[in-house]
Amino acid sequence: MKATAPWVRTRLRTAPGSAAALLLLVLVTSFLAAAFPGAVAAYESRGLRHEVSATSPDGSVIQLSSDPWQDVDGEPEKIFDALEARRLTENYQQILAALPKSLRVDTGQSAYGARTRKPVAATDTWLPELNGGWPVFTLSAQTAVAEHSTPASGRLPRATAGSVTPATETVEAAVTSATARALRIKVGSTIHVPRANGAPLAVRVTGIVEPLRPQQSYWSVEPVLRTPTYLHTPDQPPLPYWHGALLLAPEAAPVLLSMGGEAYWRVAPDPAGMDVADLSRITQTIASLEQGPLLSALRTEVAPQLETSTGLDDVLIEFDGIRAAINPVVAVAAFGVGSVAGVVLLMTGGLAASRRHHELSLLRSRGGSVRGIAGRLLSEVAVPVLAGAALGCALALVVVPGGRTPPALLASAAVALFACATLPLRAAFLHRRPRLHGDRNDLVRARPSRRRTVAELTLLVLTVAAVTALRRRGTSDGDADALISAAPVLLGVIAALLLVRLYPLPLRLAALPVARRRGAVGFLSLARAGRSSATATVLPLLALLVALTTVAFGGSVLSGVADARDRASLAAIGADARIDADQGLPDKLAGTVRNMAGVNDVAPVYRDFDLDLRDGRLDRVTLLAVDPDSYARLAGRTGLGPFRAAELRKSSGVLPALASPAVAERLRGRATEIGPADGPFSVRVDKVLSTTPAVSDGDFLVVDAAGLPGRHLASTLLISGPSVADADLEPAARAAGSAIVKLRSAERDRFTTSPVQSGAERIYAVAAAAGVGYAVLALVLSLLQTSAERTALLGRLRTMGMTRRQGRRLLILENLPQTLLAAAGGALVGWVAILLLAPGIDLGRLALAGQASLGQVRLRADPVSLLLPALGVVAIASAVAAAQAWLITRRTTTTELRVGDTR
Repeated sequence: MKATAPWVRTRLRTAPGSAAALLLLVLVTSFLAAAFPGAVAAYESRGLRHEVSATSPDGSVIQLSSDPWQDVDGEPEKIFDALEARRLTENYQQILAALPKSLRVDTGQSAYGARTRKPVAATDTWLPELNGGWPVFTLSAQTAVAEHSTPASGRLPRATAGSVTPATETVEAAVTSATARALRIKVGSTIHVPRANGAPLAVRVTGIVEPLRPQQSYWSVEPVLRTPTYLHTPDQPPLPYWHGALLLAPEAAPVLLSMGGEAYWRVAPDPAGMDVADLSRITQTIASLEQGPLLSALRTEVAPQLETSTGLDDVLIEFDGIRAAINPVVAVAAFGVGSVAGVVLLMTGGLAASRRHHELSLLRSRGGSVRGIAGRLLSEVAVPVLAGAALGCALALVVVPGGRTPPALLASAAVALFACATLPLRAAFLHRRPRLHGDRNDLVRARPSRRRTVAELTLLVLTVAAVTALRRRGTSDGDADALISAAPVLLGVIAALLLVRLYPLPLRLAALPVARRRGAVGFLSLARAGRSSATATVLPLLALLVALTTVAFGGSVLSGVADARDRASLAAIGADARIDADQGLPDKLAGTVRNMAGVNDVAPVYRDFDLDLRDGRLDRVTLLAVDPDSYARLAGRTGLGPFRAAELRKSSGVLPALASPAVAERLRGRATEIGPADGPFSVRVDKVLSTTPAVSDGDFLVVDAAGLPGRHLASTLLISGPSVADADLEPAARAAGSAIVKLRSAERDRFTTSPVQSGAERIYAVAAAAGVGYAVLALVLSLLQTSAERTALLGRLRTMGMTRRQGRRLLILENLPQTLLAAAGGALVGWVAILLLAPGIDLGRLALAGQASLGQVRLRADPVSLLLPALGVVAIASAVAAAQAWLITRRTTTTELRVGDTR
């Protein structure tokens, strides 16, 4: 007896195209699902590393210090041992061993040693004396100076272990090149510094070194080690004096005990080794190190009075706040694309079940059980689905850098499970009872069941709860869950269900006038649209509405982010570009800049940052003396406090002025004498402005420069022009002295440097593209599902005299009502979703990452994101229907009459 051919092999050989298409669909869906958590984790990790790297070394390094006099209770032998190089190295190793692996340490930039707690004044008269007095020095015995510098002259200081005590009278030291130049120190110079007891310590300079990588942590946690600075006396006015550093050998550290020295350890974190998955553990480690069990353990091992300080916890907390505010907004895109992908997979299973309806009915009528048929279909579908899911997951792990395996595997497994279950469950539901012919399920005649009504009401309640929670709690604090993030998707689902219920009404109304016309194409197209299956209408409409809502929401998010950055950069610069100088700019510079290519207008402004309002208050007020015409044009063009130029022109002895609210309150709307600005003058506030172009923050008073006593050269030029960034402003500014050029485009770019922002924007862009792709696929699947029936219908109509042109028009118009409904509904639902959800969504962190403040940045509807996808859906649907109609009408009538014949 010949063996029966295996079911799976037979089915795959019979329909290889369908299996390949399913594999490709699952592969793409699995790739997107597996790549999403990895992409989010990757850009968050890059953002974490960026934030730590961008922080100044003194703000990110963990600093530990110990005062030997407090730690050893006055026992001399222990005090001397506390600053020995050997002991400091042992303590450093103990500190590194106590830190968990999640906090990776950059040992190359970490440092330890001993230093004087306060600078000590030198007594040598050959050192340069400033108005504030003689120079002071910090004496530091920091390890590994040789590894972090190159000798410029002389040699590094030397000392042998145990040879230096607190009573030692002479030690060797090195200085950096910058210190030597500023303080006139040479190799062989001797600097004397006083001590609490005994003779002054003589420090002989044996070498001058040039720091390597001076901006990194080793030299920059305490910048005076590489570059001398100014300190100021407490007098009024403060007077400057030099502060430098003397670099002792590590073995000479005990001598610092005679000058109140302390031991220190500076642990530099390694940003390259940080991962967002370790963020919570790193934060807990820092907290434990500052005030917790880890500090207690180190005090037991290192020093009883060990003190720790760091700004790394503030950096991590700020980053976590930005991340927590952005994640709920990104989750909206994930829910939207995931929902559309799920609907498309459902449609794929429904299409397969519809195409094989008669085959499965025959199996059921011949005794096949529902369980057996579902099992065979599951085994048949599992081959392409599992292969596609595995390939998609592997591709995601390769393409996405830093992708994590467990989340990717779980996401791909969920896609595979869903894709495998759609066809068997759909077939099992349709064939749970053997039926000779299926009942008609026309969209116009179908009446929703009670179960469907209950399910829709449940979804409605969930949607109301999600929208209410989002409006009340918002996303700015990161306190958002899955229900809140799914609010736009739920709105799209509810809208789809509502439109399906309302769909028959416009069809009936449209059919009335069309039925009276002589042509049959219009009437037949509306009749055919009403005869379509309710199930076949719901899923495509659901996919289109959710996709359009997601695209509209995502486009509005990106548009809102771009608009916030434009406004923040404009508020910071005040125009397209500006030139600032501490002193007055030459009068001819404004004319030179005005004649440059790309420049439309220039507004000169004189600024005085310390205007005296003569009311006894010390609050700083900025005086802006402007040219009324050019400044009014600029204010009107930018929208930053627009006014009419005539409002600033002097008509009497009192200068009219524009003021910020606080200044207007202080001047109380009456003529007041203020100044000086080369002499007192009287002003009266005629208009209150909250903003003005020349000042980004703080209180201000704007007057006509021509009305001020004396002559005032402009200290700022505000420049407008469409391509002002290309203008040759730098040479003109250099010719004017120490002027600084600031561009609005450069200021805007500053808001996009964070990888968290750029990564979230890329996620939204990919989500919008994926949503559009799935929506187009849903359109194609909906047309393929009724392709056989349309072919048979057109064949019958052709035998009755319908031309090919009429047949093509019929197929195109038949699909148009549903497409127009989806397009109009999608645009409307997207607009409503944005209106409902905008109060709960703050885009400030996503747009500006805390670098500027515009208050709460609200989500606003973007007309392009609402209308363009909807029009695209109509165009694509029409094109697909036209292509399908062209293919069908090319077949012979004899073939068409037998295709799809169900009776």
